[in-house]
Amino acid sequence: MKRSVLAVLLTLALLLCGGCAAEETAGKTFVTSFYPMYVFTLNVTKDVPGVRVVNMAGESTGCLHDYQLQTRDMVTLEGADALIINGGGMEQFMDKVIAQQPDLPVIDAGSGIDMLCSEDGHDHEHGEHDHDHGVYNAHVWLDPALAIQQVQNIAEGLAAVDSENAEAYRQNAADYTARIQALDAELSAQLAPLVGSAIVTFHEAFTYFADAYGLVVVGVIANDAGEEPSTRQIASTCDLVKGLGVQALFVEPQYPTKSAETIARETGAGVYTLDPVVSGDGSLESYENVMRENARVLTEALEP
Repeated sequence: MKRSVLAVLLTLALLLCGGCAAEETAGKTFVTSFYPMYVFTLNVTKDVPGVRVVNMAGESTGCLHDYQLQTRDMVTLEGADALIINGGGMEQFMDKVIAQQPDLPVIDAGSGIDMLCSEDGHDHEHGEHDHDHGVYNAHVWLDPALAIQQVQNIAEGLAAVDSENAEAYRQNAADYTARIQALDAELSAQLAPLVGSAIVTFHEAFTYFADAYGLVVVGVIANDAGEEPSTRQIASTCDLVKGLGVQALFVEPQYPTKSAETIARETGAGVYTLDPVVSGDGSLESYENVMRENARVLTEALEP
């Protein structure tokens, strides 16, 4: 009798443990390379049961130009069901890691988007295997129309990886697209009086934003985020600002502002902050909130 009871208890324990293991392994883990991809993927996977989104670079890292892979990143990728990247060379530092994990699906959100070339300013279509960092200006998410293409790419990629929830991903992408379209219309109306305004930035990130809303980037001081311009660059920029009557210099909250402040003192131009949405609070609405704040700052800086 005792043996029978013990056998029953042992069987129940095994069943319960098996159920726990099944519960722990159920669902999907999607890893994003950095913040814009994280926010887009959060929206695409909203309310889908069992899905976890992990942002590899963290919400406060900024652009990936100087990012160094951490041991924890390797561990995270080992357990991932898919990796979502921006593409265009933004994640070039991960090429070797991706090559070492041939079974890890990589969703390139920038696939098929005509990206500006950092070197010649021309458009080039970015394909799935283009990872030449420094060739493309890959900050396409700052143009809402291109952000929508990225959201659609993410949704289709996730649908291929997790066909059971494909319809949910596509519906979420459609809902998020409608919000971004409304944002785009709002920003277009707000920034219409500023079309043709000349601006100087300290990173090439805002070229797409400027093109979307008719602004003209007449100077980019440091092509690499965080790079301090030389004395010659600063002097040349001062001449440019004075010669064109540029009213405003735009810095980014993730990087130092010392050079901009020097130029401002020499030229009388104001210094303002534009955020390229590479860090944030992790909310579903953070892309829209930051873009609206950027429009507000531009209006304050450039309105006659």
